[in-house]
Amino acid sequence: MVDIVKENVSSAVLTLKKGEGRTIKAGGSWIYDNEVDRIEGEYKDGNILRIEDFDGYPMGWGFINSASKIRVRMMTRDAEADINDDFLYKRVKNAWEYRKAVIDTSSCRVIFGEADFLPGLVVDKYEDVLVVESLALGIDILKERIIDILKELMLKDGIRIRGVYERSDAKVRLKEGLERTKGFIGEEFDTAVQIVENGVRYNVDIVNGQKTGFFLDQKGNRKAVQDLVGRLAAGGLKVSVLDCFTHTGSFALNAAVGGADSVEAVDVSELAIDEARRNADLNGVTDRMTFTCEDVLDLLPKYVEEGREYDVVILDPPAFTKSRETIKKAMKGYREINIRGLKLVKSGGYFATCSCSHFMDQELFTEVIAQAAKAAHKRLRQIEFRTQAPDHPILWAGDEMSYYLKFIIFQVLDER
Repeated sequence: MVDIVKENVSSAVLTLKKGEGRTIKAGGSWIYDNEVDRIEGEYKDGNILRIEDFDGYPMGWGFINSASKIRVRMMTRDAEADINDDFLYKRVKNAWEYRKAVIDTSSCRVIFGEADFLPGLVVDKYEDVLVVESLALGIDILKERIIDILKELMLKDGIRIRGVYERSDAKVRLKEGLERTKGFIGEEFDTAVQIVENGVRYNVDIVNGQKTGFFLDQKGNRKAVQDLVGRLAAGGLKVSVLDCFTHTGSFALNAAVGGADSVEAVDVSELAIDEARRNADLNGVTDRMTFTCEDVLDLLPKYVEEGREYDVVILDPPAFTKSRETIKKAMKGYREINIRGLKLVKSGGYFATCSCSHFMDQELFTEVIAQAAKAAHKRLRQIEFRTQAPDHPILWAGDEMSYYLKFIIFQVLDER
């Protein structure tokens, strides 16, 4: 077998400018174009080459791409590592062994980019299907070998993967000089996929759904909502729930399956609402659910004006900011939507709210929620603070993007 990894290793050496490389020296994974002093030797974009500090100190090995502002994505900090197929096999195996240790692997994220030391690559497993998202040139060259390794490892565990689909259609690929692409890797197969998570069934649209088809990162948070509603219902309360930005109904379905008496699921997308209805039917909870196709930002003020109240309100909005430059505007958006959401919670009821933006960090997010509570004249008792599911590991002192999801459940009280 041709060792595609070894073939992609260049003898060239990239040297950092004096005083640069602060990100990788702090534990990060990226070297930016303005941090590079010189590259000596021949190479092709996508190659793996040796990285040295300005004084020749070895920093490790990384993928080079002269078309990207992220000039290098680090593969390893071990300057003595032999970068070959065995190296890659161990990386992929470590990622799979980690998932088996921390989460139900029937459906999970198997590879999470830099946090698994496989920069720019996401692989999600939905039962017996893999969905791949490749966002960087260097890893794009190795993706099919990584998939083969994963299939081999899973087969050893009795899991036969029936198909692989690529969803490398994100705009960020353009910044790498790559075209956006989607389609089958290997043989075509029936892309109808059904998964079970926390006892809830979902149809997953791996071809046209957002990201890779489903938001696996909220797995534990959905279970927390299901458990909360279940305890309330077990206590005799006829629980009413409002799920905002429901997408394909995930939080709403967990509330209904948990025992809610009535659940309203809201999303601006007709396609998402249609899928949510199908998922409700799949779980036999259609009689307890209503679906509203409307912009949440417009709907919540109307509901506040009408005096509506719910036992549980859930806010799971899309990221309001994807850059540091728009944080102030995003804070205003998060503040306003949380004010409206809090006003719709009965005194003594419960409020689940989250942010999936890395740039809205934990400190900023909690500050915004505190401001919203004050403006809504509500007191909050925090029940739990959660982040993304452990198959989306947060690499401490790592790359800039691995910690992004903040999820908080509160009890809401009128001022007293």
